[in-house]
Amino acid sequence: MELAWFVFLAGWLLFLGSHSLRVFAPAWRDRQRQRWGEARWKGLYSLTAIAGFGMLAWGYGQLHFQLAPLFVLPDGAARGLRHLVALLVLPAFWLMLAAYVPRNHLKARLKHPMTLSVKLWALAHLLVNHTAADLLLFGGFLLWAVLLFRSARRRPADVPAGSWPGTLAVLVLGTAAYLVFALWLHVQWIGVAPFLRS
Repeated sequence: MELAWFVFLAGWLLFLGSHSLRVFAPAWRDRQRQRWGEARWKGLYSLTAIAGFGMLAWGYGQLHFQLAPLFVLPDGAARGLRHLVALLVLPAFWLMLAAYVPRNHLKARLKHPMTLSVKLWALAHLLVNHTAADLLLFGGFLLWAVLLFRSARRRPADVPAGSWPGTLAVLVLGTAAYLVFALWLHVQWIGVAPFLRS
C-alpha cells in the first residue's frame, strides 16, 4: 500500500501542479514557454500531465478498494446521495462537451464550461466516496477547479454567440457519453457500476 500511496500522491502533484501553473505561477510559465519554445513546452507539459494522470489513476485504483471509509452514512442517506450523484454528473458531461462543440449556448453563457464540469464531477463524487484517497482526489480536483475558474474569470474570454444546433449537439452527445460511461465504461475502468449499487 505504501507504493500505491507514493504513486498516487506523486501523480496528484504532477497532474494538478502542471494544470495550476497558469493560476499560481503565470510569470514563470511564460518565461519557460519563451525559453523552451512553444512546441517543446507543449510537449513537455503534455508528457508531464499524461504521466501524472497515469500515476494518479493507477494509485487511486490500488487504494480505492483497500482503504476503509473515514465515515459511513446511513443506508437511506447513501442511496439518496447516489441518486443525486447521477443527476449531477449528467450536466457535468454536458458542460464537458460544451467546451469543445462550437457555438453552443452553454459556453457562450458560462465562458468556462470545462472548469464547471470538473467542479460538478468532483463534488458529486465527494458525496459518495469517503476514504482518504477519495478526499484527496475529488477534494483536490474541486479546489483546483474553484481556483482555476476564479482565475479564468479575470481574463477576457472571446466566446462566439451560441446557436441551437450547437446546443442540441452538446445535449445529445453529452447524454450519450454519460450513458455509455455510466452503464459500461465506469465499471470497466473503475470497477464500480453506478446504477447497479444497492
